[in-house]
Amino acid sequence: MKRANPVMTCGFATASWSGGTKDMDDERSSARILIVDDDAVIDESRPLSPGLADGVGTLADFAADLSVEADRLRLIPTYVHRGEDAVAAVAGAVRDDARFAVAFLDICGPCRIDLRQTVARIRALDPDLQIVIVTGHAADASADITCDVRLPDHLFHLTRPLDAQAAWQTARALAHRWLTDRELAATRAALTAKIAELEERARELAANESKAIHMAHHDPLTDAPNRLAFLRVLTDSLRGTDCVAMAMIDLDRFKLINDTLGHLVGDELIRIVCEILIEQVGDAGFVARLGGDEFGVLLRVADEADAMERCERLVRACSTDLLVFGHPVRGAASIGVVMAKVDGGRDPVDVMRRADMALNDAKRSGRGVVRRFDDSMDESIRFRRGIEQGLTRAIAQGEMALLYQPIVARETLDIVAFEALLRWNTPDFRDVSPAMFVPIAEESNLIHELGDWVLDKVLMILPRLPGQYISVNVSARQFRRPNFTSYLIDRVQRAGIAPDRLQIEVTETAIFDNAERAAATLLELRELGFRIALDDFGTGYSSLYNIRTFALDCLKIDRSFIDGMGRERESAAIVHSIIHLARALRLEVVAEGVETEAQVQALRVAGCSHLQGHHFARPLDADGAIGLAAGGIDRRWLSAIG
Repeated sequence: MKRANPVMTCGFATASWSGGTKDMDDERSSARILIVDDDAVIDESRPLSPGLADGVGTLADFAADLSVEADRLRLIPTYVHRGEDAVAAVAGAVRDDARFAVAFLDICGPCRIDLRQTVARIRALDPDLQIVIVTGHAADASADITCDVRLPDHLFHLTRPLDAQAAWQTARALAHRWLTDRELAATRAALTAKIAELEERARELAANESKAIHMAHHDPLTDAPNRLAFLRVLTDSLRGTDCVAMAMIDLDRFKLINDTLGHLVGDELIRIVCEILIEQVGDAGFVARLGGDEFGVLLRVADEADAMERCERLVRACSTDLLVFGHPVRGAASIGVVMAKVDGGRDPVDVMRRADMALNDAKRSGRGVVRRFDDSMDESIRFRRGIEQGLTRAIAQGEMALLYQPIVARETLDIVAFEALLRWNTPDFRDVSPAMFVPIAEESNLIHELGDWVLDKVLMILPRLPGQYISVNVSARQFRRPNFTSYLIDRVQRAGIAPDRLQIEVTETAIFDNAERAAATLLELRELGFRIALDDFGTGYSSLYNIRTFALDCLKIDRSFIDGMGRERESAAIVHSIIHLARALRLEVVAEGVETEAQVQALRVAGCSHLQGHHFARPLDADGAIGLAAGGIDRRWLSAIG
């Protein structure tokens, strides 16, 4: 007799499949079983077999007994008699997205279709379907089917008569496997999609980053390198060994062309001249648009004569008749040139300044000419050379002085430290600002002589102070010398001073050139006991990077921000941000240049740990500083500023 298609439950749920619509929980806990058995077609009148409980049976009995609960898995059998019906059932399951997990095939009667053909057609419809062939003999011809199956690990065999435990475990295990494979496939698909999405985002980010970098370093009108790119290339060139000339080029009468023919013609003229310069310079140099109608050119040259000859060629190349948007235009240019390492030293900004002065001289000379920079073009150079000569005798003649400005604590206004400030009073130039003479001294070895003198004076006064430390500014050239750490420890040991009584102030500029070496030096100094302060914080190259990388005790907020607090919202915001950042990193903060009571109040409210400026005391000589350290700041300030 023909059996019905039972819907049996083994634990999870009771709902049956309904076409292709599946609840998510059902999909995770249910599996459809296809049973193909032609015994009923052969003899529909035969009685039911004893059943799987007796240890033997047919697939019909197996289908009926799937209702036995064994674990939390819902097996839903579909029972058919013919191979053609099985193929149709699999096709419908694939179409409705309600696929079978396992198919049990027992086709053995005289009316059976070819078993190999049935398996092949089923597999063509659903390659992932696991097939169990029930055969009467272990060495049945069905073994040949294995050779034809694309996934032989999805083909299994059971022998008749069926063993209840083996049949049930086979169905359950293969159903679990099928569900697991589907979950893994879904996970792989999701991961693949996510990876593809991330890769696409990475490509977009890389493209945007590349575009942003290009825009930051290129002129939007000509797409030539801009001033920033030119300054970087110039800086690198000055560090190299090649002989380098820098030329600054300006178009003659460009304003007249712009005003009479319009900005579109002016812009096109700039593009044309830029192409001419790039073509003329070639691979032996570098061309950038600095702004307006001004271009910068770097040339690798043999000597001064070679530089002048190549600049003359550039002038001739630009001095030609051009047709710009139908307008005839006579091109013309003037050039100022400086031999970078000879006339301009190794400061890129100064090299560009001198090239600009040479360009101005070329324009005053009648335009369309080349002028090389010489010292007569810059009165400040003569002044700088006078300063350099005066510094060589300043120490010996007693012209140098060291003053001390107190640093007070926020809460109590107790003096916790002094900053040592170098001063120079010379008969030739009177009072010379450190901002003027320190860079000049740094260009020569005089900075080391000055540094030694300052340190000796500081170590002499420290024993006379009642516990305060002294902060000493160290120039970039001092900081970079190889024996800097050993030099410091030797000096303090010979003076009998504890290292923590000395604070080393460095600027971001001093440590930016070689950050890795600077980090190692600062860490070594900290481990030896010295205090480290980062001076003029907020004005350097990469402030956030520096405070995370370098061993620091203190940040000193530049006086320009303190001065602007009462007038500029931006300055106040910067000061508050630096204070909050330092407190989060457990660093002290010293506000320099505190001049007014309002600034004191604002800084104390903001949480600034230390204050320094004329509001508390002007820089004092050694005796004045010692006396102030003993007496302290006038306590009336506390009531005045809250």
